[in-house]
Amino acid sequence: MLISHRWQSSTAFLMVLGITSTAAFPIMLATQASAGSEPSVVGQLFSQSTQVAVPEGTVIPIRFDEAEKIVIALDETTPVTLIVAADIRSNEGTILIPEGSQITGNLQPTSGGTQFVAQELIIKNSNQELPIEATSQLITETETIKKGTNTSEILKGAAIGAAAAVAVSEILGDIDLTEVLGGAGIGAVAGLLLGNKKETEVFVIYPETDLDLTLQSDLRLS
Repeated sequence: MLISHRWQSSTAFLMVLGITSTAAFPIMLATQASAGSEPSVVGQLFSQSTQVAVPEGTVIPIRFDEAEKIVIALDETTPVTLIVAADIRSNEGTILIPEGSQITGNLQPTSGGTQFVAQELIIKNSNQELPIEATSQLITETETIKKGTNTSEILKGAAIGAAAAVAVSEILGDIDLTEVLGGAGIGAVAGLLLGNKKETEVFVIYPETDLDLTLQSDLRLS
């Protein structure tokens, strides 16, 4: 009788856990348990996590809606907001990060080049904001802008970092500094003027091919 009463009590306890849990797996464990395995079943129920995470190493495709490309100076750090270009799904097909979510961070110099370092994920339609550890590939290819050459192809359709805008305007004298990345204008970047330059090197970044992000740690969503 003692064993019977103990099992009935544990069954009721497991039923309560099953009702309040948001995960299906613990409920399945309860229906498959036997009286002799009571302690391990309870332990398994408490050990199961209901957190959802996107695993480290997942690649997040992105797009950049503000321009076709980004031009920044070699030593420049500039804020950029990227857009998730496709749904990120679990193995079961559940959407974990919906297309159209935003990822904020910085393009910043690193050893031998520049790289996008993500800071925050803003989930589309929920405005849920989550810290995210993700980076793009290292970008090392540069272009040279100088007087007397046709640089229109480099700058055409580009969003330009503040430091790059100043450097290019010193050379070409015809860049609109009110449309640089981050909303900076002449007042924000005037202190960077160093005098007349003959040429400058810049990074030219094509977001849809250069800035896909790789998670550097698990991204916990709940």
